[in-house]
Amino acid sequence: MARQNGHRSQDDYDVFMSSPRSVRLSDDVLRRLADLAGRRGVSVSSTIERLLDEALRREAHPGITFRDGASGRRAGLIEGPDVDEVIRTLRAVQEERPADVVATVAETMSLSPAQVAAAVAYYADHRDEIDARITANEQAVEEAEAAWRRQQEVLAGPGR
Repeated sequence: MARQNGHRSQDDYDVFMSSPRSVRLSDDVLRRLADLAGRRGVSVSSTIERLLDEALRREAHPGITFRDGASGRRAGLIEGPDVDEVIRTLRAVQEERPADVVATVAETMSLSPAQVAAAVAYYADHRDEIDARITANEQAVEEAEAAWRRQQEVLAGPGR
């Protein structure tokens, strides 16, 4: 199925994607996969897919890693904040129109320009994922602020 130039056509991928796969794994790897899947409450198959997807993304974006948190699994700089935080800062800096956006973001966030570039590169390839995280974070902040205001009204007492 490989083409002369080493590239596959979409038809080649469609055939590959619709067929079952068989992978041989050591007993130790299978045990660890089953343990991880069990802790997360998901199937071994979905765990393998997530880990493989993240490994391929790391391969394409060496400065990026993935981490768990209260808001779910997300992409972040290996030694730095989450990608969505860098992109939110980048957007804010772009509104100010500085001469060098990357340098300004790097200085603002105490990052190197290479770290900012890594976040931008990941965002360019996974825009929908990062935009969805930014939107979810903005909604969480709005909900937390609304809850705080309601609590302040209660604390202020009746008629205030």
